[in-house]
This record gives sequence, structure tokens and C-alpha cells, in this order.
Amino acid sequence: MEDNKQPLDLQLKQTLPNASAVLVLGILSIVFCWCFGFGLIMGIIALALSMNAHKLYRENPDKWIGYGNLQAGKITAIIGVSLSAVYVIFVIIGLITEGWDMGYEFWEEFDNW
Repeated sequence: MEDNKQPLDLQLKQTLPNASAVLVLGILSIVFCWCFGFGLIMGIIALALSMNAHKLYRENPDKWIGYGNLQAGKITAIIGVSLSAVYVIFVIIGLITEGWDMGYEFWEEFDNW
């Protein structure tokens, strides 16, 4: 019979709920920050999930493992939300200054090339 080599306290600890989901959504929010709104939505969802998991961890830190994934996911979500917000601001400024025909001349020249 094989003995389980993990210490007893690691066997009793549980993984933080949604820690992996927060990390995945945080990474995806960075990847899709240029997609108008998708990165922003994913980042906001990741931040909301991380707040709930962080609250559970603060109540009883000895009960949970996976706090590193939660922190990394929260950081990537903040970066993704920031990049998405900057992109949305640039698009809005472009629409205000150039109108809906933003970049039309470029594509017209591209077609004629």
C-alpha cells in the first residue's frame, strides 16, 4: 500500500473557490482588451469573483490553498480592465473627432492599391 506523502495539514486544506476561474478570466481580459468591451467584461467578472474568494480567505486563511492563483488572477484582471478602459477611451475619442468614418480614407486607399 502506498502512503500519502502530503502533510496532514495540506490534506485538510481546500482550494479557494473560483481561484482558477479568476486567473483564467484575468488572462483572457488582457488577451481580449482590444475587443471592444469583451476584455472589460471579463476583467470585471474576474474582479467580482476574486473579491468573494478573498473574503473567504481572510476569514480563515489556514483552511484554504490557492491564494497565489487568486492574487495573480486579480492582478491580471486589473491590468486587463485598465488596458480595456484605455482602448475604449481611445475609440470614443476617435469617434468624437473623426466620426463614424474613422479610417475610411485608409481603407479606400488600401482597396485602390
